[in-house]
Amino acid sequence: MLPEELIKEEQISLDDPAASKKKVLEHLARLLSREGKPPSSEQIYEKLLERERLGSTGMGHGVALPHARVAGLKQPRGAFLRLAEPVEFDALDEGPVDLVFGLLVPDDEVEEHLALLGELARLFGDSGTLERIRQARTAAEVLYILYPHPLPDAATSHS
Repeated sequence: MLPEELIKEEQISLDDPAASKKKVLEHLARLLSREGKPPSSEQIYEKLLERERLGSTGMGHGVALPHARVAGLKQPRGAFLRLAEPVEFDALDEGPVDLVFGLLVPDDEVEEHLALLGELARLFGDSGTLERIRQARTAAEVLYILYPHPLPDAATSHS
């Protein structure tokens, strides 16, 4: 399960107009930056770009998980783009990407970084989840898909 504070509605962009890998990373960096708090969107962009140069974070099935560890960050941050049009991302399956989850983790949190990437890969590796995200109409719906809540118990909801 993803930590509740990882991503908020304000960090979700649906039908995002980014039309290239570079623009995707720029849009993610903007969503991952917090007003007046380091790191800046430019610093975040550089970290994401640096990581992409090591190898694409496109995992296939239209999904990319750009990520970076950042010095000075206090806790992990996430942002999500559902692109208006798929873009080339050098993904493992060589297909274009339309769903992008960006992740920042404090520089010294290697284990947490790997654990969060594993959870995101599991979540975005599920074809049913991907379909629901692609059909979602609002950021709130996407958030609900990322953080599923159990349905209230029928016995207690009618009392």
